[in-house]
This record gives sequence, C-alpha cells and structure tokens, in this order.
Amino acid sequence: MNKNTKINALLLLVVAALAVLPLVLGLGDGKEEPFAGADAQAETAITEIAPDYEPWFSPLYEPPSGEIESALFALQAALGAGVLAYYFGLRRGRRQGEPRAGTPQGGGDAPSGTGETSARGA
Repeated sequence: MNKNTKINALLLLVVAALAVLPLVLGLGDGKEEPFAGADAQAETAITEIAPDYEPWFSPLYEPPSGEIESALFALQAALGAGVLAYYFGLRRGRRQGEPRAGTPQGGGDAPSGTGETSARGA
C-alpha cells in the first residue's frame, strides 16, 4: 500500500466514524426529532423565548414533508459539489495541458498557404 492509499483509507474511516458515532453514542436519545437541523432548533428556541414573535417573511416553497425537504437539500449539495468538481477538474486539465501546448506537434509549423489566415481572405 502506498502513502496515498493509506491516507485515503484513513479519511474514509474518519468519515464513517463521524456518521456512525452519533448514532452509537445515543446523542439524539430523548428528543422528539433527534437530528433536526439548525433552522428547526432556532425556531424552537425563538418560540420559547418570545412566543408572540412574527417572522419577517415566509418561504417561497414549503415542501410537504421533511423527507422531501432533506432530498432537496441533498440535491442542492450534490449539484454544488458537481459544479466545484467540474471547475477544479477544468483548471487541473488546463494546467496539465499548458506544457504540452508549448511543444510543436507533427514536426513543426503548418505550410504558409493553409490555416485560418488564408481562409479569412486576408
């Protein structure tokens, strides 16, 4: 096993531990919604502190259930990760292609009678 494989295996183990440990340790026991998001917890805290509080605005779309809301959030995260991965992959490909673009391919320059300049009608 080389060094990169060991690092990847260790990172995978850490991610798995982060996902499993809260369930194993019972961190959500005794709560109605054990792993509710920060928005739901903030809403609960605000209604306990100031029961007559009126929100400034309402959401544009209210999903019919928490599962659909979670699925939409996961879809948003996946799309964002895809955009970031595409951007970084494109940058890496351009960086790797720069040294190759500097070397002539096929034994030198094209003949003077061909190419874009003659097609444009100089």
